[in-house]
Amino acid sequence: MDAEHSTGANDAASDAEDRSASNGASTPLGESTPPLGLSLASATVAVVVLLPLIWLVRLAFDVGVEEAVALSVRPQTVEVFANSAALVVAVTAASILVGVPLAYLTVRTDLPFRRFWTVAVSLPLVIPSYIGAFAFVTAFGPQGALQRLLEPFGVESLPRLYGFTGATLVLTLYTYPYVYITTRAALKSMDTTLVEAARTLRHTRWEAFRRVTVPQIRPAVAAGSLLVALYTLSDFGTPAIMRFDAFTRVIFVEFNSFGRDLAALLSLQLVAVTLLILAAESRIRGDEQVYGGGRATDRVRLGRWKGPALGFCTGVSALALAVPSVVLGTWFVRGASDVGSETLAFDISYVLNSVGVAAATAAVAAIFAFPVAYVAAHHRGTVATLAERATYVGYAVPGVVIGLALVYLGTSYAQPIYQTLYLLVFAYVVRFLPQAVGSLRASFLRVDPKLPEAARTLGRTPGGAFRSVTLPLVAPGLLGGMALVFLTTMKELPATLFLAPTGFETLVTRVWSAYSQGYFGRAAVPALILLAVSGLSMLVIVSQEGYDVK
Repeated sequence: MDAEHSTGANDAASDAEDRSASNGASTPLGESTPPLGLSLASATVAVVVLLPLIWLVRLAFDVGVEEAVALSVRPQTVEVFANSAALVVAVTAASILVGVPLAYLTVRTDLPFRRFWTVAVSLPLVIPSYIGAFAFVTAFGPQGALQRLLEPFGVESLPRLYGFTGATLVLTLYTYPYVYITTRAALKSMDTTLVEAARTLRHTRWEAFRRVTVPQIRPAVAAGSLLVALYTLSDFGTPAIMRFDAFTRVIFVEFNSFGRDLAALLSLQLVAVTLLILAAESRIRGDEQVYGGGRATDRVRLGRWKGPALGFCTGVSALALAVPSVVLGTWFVRGASDVGSETLAFDISYVLNSVGVAAATAAVAAIFAFPVAYVAAHHRGTVATLAERATYVGYAVPGVVIGLALVYLGTSYAQPIYQTLYLLVFAYVVRFLPQAVGSLRASFLRVDPKLPEAARTLGRTPGGAFRSVTLPLVAPGLLGGMALVFLTTMKELPATLFLAPTGFETLVTRVWSAYSQGYFGRAAVPALILLAVSGLSMLVIVSQEGYDVK
């Protein structure tokens, strides 16, 4: 919209506002009834994205009550539940222990090179955890690089990396940035004069931190911990590589060994645990309000703790960044020298396939998101609320469950699209639609409602006012949401493994195949391209959020 058009629209908006005020006909935003067409479109999107879960519930009922109970209480099922719960608790606790101190060091202390460490300790977020798991097994696993290095010194074996310990270590290293970023934001907006007031009341530095700082940052830590817990529960690659029987790994194994009833029941248990985590986080967060924007005064002097603090930051960054970088570099040098791996040679079609389905997913997600975001932003009511919340269900449910549900649905009622790109793209849309909805809804909320009203007073139809005024204003948010959907689709592993058509290879499936067959050199190029794409996602987040690294 050019300047002249904008000025005219604003003048007309003022006229329209004056007329509405004089007539007493102004309708408060958010309380009017949404147009029937938009309501139907929004409700249709909600039903469509819930279809996989509805079908999964129906399938579980077909198992029969007695058999379902027997499968649910057998020792293996209980063990899988206990394993997953223990993994979620351990990774979440470890992420808090790593992320909160790092946030405090980079915001509130005189840590040397704080800007460098702020970026360095955030970067693990761009590395998919399954690539981190590949790297750690290669470096520290049996017959790994470290053991070969130590063999001349008489070291014949290293502590076992596989299992609970390895899964916890890898997932912590690649999920703690969720806690770090949210806690850092809370610390930056915190009024530190409250801490100084506590110090003047003869509180020690630790007591001031516990009684003043902790309550201020607790909601942010809870928000980051929620993301860590959901990621840990839904991750498939790391438990599979570390040979740890969590929900996702066992569901995948049972599905491929024709134990589909148990796979369906385990999927529903996984969904139930996911909902419990969401409810627990909501209860912990409560209605507590924390007010920020206060004055930030002098930083805490580390003194003799400066060395250990630098060592802590260096150790975390080295483990999370240096290990995969060195391993991928080694694989890249080995490259095509793996004898017998010619069928796994890199092909540009893998990149084109990944980009193609990701772009298609972003486009479809934008179309689905439009009515949901518009109604949610402009109208209150049951339809608007339920439709928006429904889109988030798919995001909270692990990709392995979505993939499994769509396999059942496709083989039973949608055979023409089963094993086609249509079903694969639909699975991605169900998983990542909230990213487009959230970005677009925020953009709609920022549009002054007087502007499209002004266009109507100038003779535009509702559709014309939307195209000429609203659409240009929400375009940046739309593109930002599409970019996030595109980039996260590029990294999605379990849904791709379940639903990709035969012969359709993407970067993630190629990395998985190369590693599964032991030809690590062939995994280097697609993995490095994935890391580059993941780095772009971080740039998108930085540009969208204005993330301050000072």
